[in-house]
Amino acid sequence: MSTEPLAYQSYLLRLWRAPGGAGQPWRASLEDTLTGERRGFADLEALVAYLRDEIEGESAPEQEPGRRLTNHS
Repeated sequence: MSTEPLAYQSYLLRLWRAPGGAGQPWRASLEDTLTGERRGFADLEALVAYLRDEIEGESAPEQEPGRRLTNHS
């Protein structure tokens, strides 16, 4: 396994409103296009936080390339 951080990540992003319509929060899921692993997010802030952790975490030497976090939904 390579020890270099990933330089590219690709996800399929799905967004929808929670049941109840326009006043409800947006929900999101990301599917890793390489592994097919899917994660759900209760709101957009959680999605952005996850993506930020993924990007910033790549520069941390103690983390393995391509690491995955637990579901945020």
